[in-house]
Amino acid sequence: MDIKLIAFDLDGTFLDDNKAIPPENLEALKYAAERGIHIVPATGRLFIGVPECIKELPFIRYYVIANGAQVYDAWEDKAIYRGEIPLDMALSLMDYMETLPVIYDCYQYNCGWMSEHMFERIGEFVPNAAMQAAIKKQRRAVPDLRALLIQRGESVQKQQMFFKDMDEMLRQRDEILPRLFPELLPSTSVKTNIELNHKSAGKDKGLGALCLHLGFTLENAVAFGDGTNDTCMLKAAGLGVAMANAEEEVKAAADMITLSNNEAGVAHAIRRLTAD
Repeated sequence: MDIKLIAFDLDGTFLDDNKAIPPENLEALKYAAERGIHIVPATGRLFIGVPECIKELPFIRYYVIANGAQVYDAWEDKAIYRGEIPLDMALSLMDYMETLPVIYDCYQYNCGWMSEHMFERIGEFVPNAAMQAAIKKQRRAVPDLRALLIQRGESVQKQQMFFKDMDEMLRQRDEILPRLFPELLPSTSVKTNIELNHKSAGKDKGLGALCLHLGFTLENAVAFGDGTNDTCMLKAAGLGVAMANAEEEVKAAADMITLSNNEAGVAHAIRRLTAD
């Protein structure tokens, strides 16, 4: 395989369960970049949520963010692809989420936004302390999220909700939301959440747009992931690699399974795939 690009999810893939980066993973990125391979984080997070030690790597220019709602060129500070949720659809989804036992937010202007009364309850819905800290860091609490979106009058990059009841989360993700909002793509990146993007987004579409921009095809891309928001990307890439800790649906979509995120599985596979 002629590998020209390596894309990797962050949470549950490149990062370990404590949201730290195994040193082997960073070394593997440098190893691949030295061989002329484009290195691309492909995450449900926004650019502000990408760990600083990744942003500081001089060879990373492009980011697939918000589950493919945007492909961002960090060197030029501009988007080269967008796939966002229209405002009327975002407000309809928000009205529905108000009927559920959840807290919710949205991404807009490359920042996360959440109503204050929900921001204060993050700890109830997200048991992992490191994830709590990451969520709070990437979001701004506002008095009334719905009113803010109406005032701005613009589309949003992604919407997200967090559950306490995992059975209800799965029922909403797999049955109810696809029926009620067929133009949206529900997926999961961390255990307690559902993320919703417009069908014009998706990590596969963002990665495909980036490959086109760079002058090659998805057949030249390797993609790593663990959550259902990674499934489409693993299927679309020339080689899809699932983590050992990935959901079964993700493993079924992959061409290869590597070690877990706690065992530097990304590094293990990169070394194997790029060995001379």
